[in-house]
Amino acid sequence: MAAPLELSCWGGGWGLPSVHSESLVVMAYAKFSGAPLKVKVIDNTWRGSRGDVPILTTEDNIVSQPAKILNFLRKQKYNADYELSAKQGADTLAYIALIEEKLLPAVLHTFWVESDNYFNVTRPWFASRIPFPLSLILPGRMSKGALNRILLTRGEPPLYHLREVEAQIYRDAKECLNLLSNRLGTSQFFFGDTPSTLDAYVFGFLAPLYKVRFPKGQLQGHLQRLSNLCRFCDDILHSYFRLSLEGISPAGQETVDANLQKLTQLVNKESNLIEKMDDNLRQSPQLPPRKLPTLKLTPAEEESNSLQRLSP
Repeated sequence: MAAPLELSCWGGGWGLPSVHSESLVVMAYAKFSGAPLKVKVIDNTWRGSRGDVPILTTEDNIVSQPAKILNFLRKQKYNADYELSAKQGADTLAYIALIEEKLLPAVLHTFWVESDNYFNVTRPWFASRIPFPLSLILPGRMSKGALNRILLTRGEPPLYHLREVEAQIYRDAKECLNLLSNRLGTSQFFFGDTPSTLDAYVFGFLAPLYKVRFPKGQLQGHLQRLSNLCRFCDDILHSYFRLSLEGISPAGQETVDANLQKLTQLVNKESNLIEKMDDNLRQSPQLPPRKLPTLKLTPAEEESNSLQRLSP
């Protein structure tokens, strides 16, 4: 009997089993390969906030990062690529590298750096899954981590300024989406009728961008114009995550959106309150410490104390 496999990952919303791209990659690959994953939705953890999620746990191993998790599953004979040729395997690696270089920075920016999206969608969603008071701290740290990751890879000369970086990453992302759309064409999957690792990666990074409702989504708008990529995401959700979709009706989604809006207002109110308290503390007058009165001892008492200090 195979060892139990438990996947710790961020949960879902907007009809998705997870809104976290790297978690979706692993979940989709497990569906394609038949790996019996038990999904454990995290709600917090300092560890998870540093980007370690998803994490695969077995009786003897703990594996993080999508590429390492997929390699581990292949060694356990859960292989979604066993029908691919050597050329198709090489194409898979090339397209995954393209996604991570060209598409990932724009996805991170859409979720974590674009202010309207962050304050109205991303921060309240993640804050609702993190216990107080970490819910007021961790989303901000995750946003800074995403920005640092973008600047680390794309902030080199001649792109010195953030606006120049933003313009470039969105141009690259749209070019990447066009290449993926042309490669998919009218096929159901990227290598025929059977999904593989590349399909898991494309789905993982496109589905949140496609389904999450952002106030500002220039990249989302470009994706929605590529009908074959949208159909690709819808087909995988319907065929492999049907149970996740059946539980959310249009009326139910409206309720979710309303609750998210209320949570956004609450989180913003709490953050403003804490900032106001900090300002009040900084502006309050600082009194000098009180000096305690000193007692003067008589000569006899001083002599007695000296003898006590010298005694063993």
